Amino acid sequence: MLSYQHAYHAGNFADVHKHLTLHAVIDHLLRKKSPITYIDTHAGRGLYPLDAAETTRLQEYREGVAPLWSARETREGGTLLVEWLTALAAAQPDPRRLTHYPGSPWWMGQRLRAQDQQWLFELHPGEHEHLSQQPFPAAVQRIHGDGFKGLRERLPVRTPRLCVLIDPSYERKEEYLEVAETVLAAMCKVRHAVVLVWYPLLPAGRHRELLEALRDGGLRKVWYGEFSRRTPAQEERGMYGSGMLVVNPPWGLDERLAEAMAPVVARLGSPGSYRSGWWVEE
Repeated sequence: MLSYQHAYHAGNFADVHKHLTLHAVIDHLLRKKSPITYIDTHAGRGLYPLDAAETTRLQEYREGVAPLWSARETREGGTLLVEWLTALAAAQPDPRRLTHYPGSPWWMGQRLRAQDQQWLFELHPGEHEHLSQQPFPAAVQRIHGDGFKGLRERLPVRTPRLCVLIDPSYERKEEYLEVAETVLAAMCKVRHAVVLVWYPLLPAGRHRELLEALRDGGLRKVWYGEFSRRTPAQEERGMYGSGMLVVNPPWGLDERLAEAMAPVVARLGSPGSYRSGWWVEE
């Protein structure tokens, strides 16, 4: 089933949480000069005009990135949030106006160095067509195919370092365990890889299947951060929060994100909360 199109949800609160985490991880990786391979298993379109028909239908960005953009001059949230909003401005044709929201391919690709490479998987034909029209550097490979399968087949990589983002739609309940199986298989091939996994917080609580499968699979050094906009009891249906897992997290990630997420929670999630820590320690 390939019905999901992220354009309907571009720039929502989950995107903010996900891409702030990704930005912080890349910050750490770029402290060293050795080459990195970035892999995005579910790339989407890469860049989302906020006036697109799909995006204007739900306008989820109005309760996501928009309030943070409007308050960017306050420079709250520490260095990470300020730098993230500065990068967001660079994605706009006019840096004074928020008219586009960049997806994860952009957040990875805009910091790509000459020695790095980036692989973008997208299975949905329409989404891949949009992705193929984005002006990415020559080092970026856009692959029309299954990101779970493609990741397994392309490991290990030639570069000494690897950063993977796994961000499916979870429109099939089986995807929670498929994500866990993919992460475990990838880590068997590249034990030093930094792997980020996004998951939705839904009243059904299926994300616990993913978390428990990774723990039971023997994986170590798994950190999590969860941004809840409200409690499940207040939400009859739909996503009430956003979760991120990072395997082999950079040192200091927890503190940087806690500082950045404090104003995010205040502006986007009242009454909300953010919590983080080790899911499985080293």
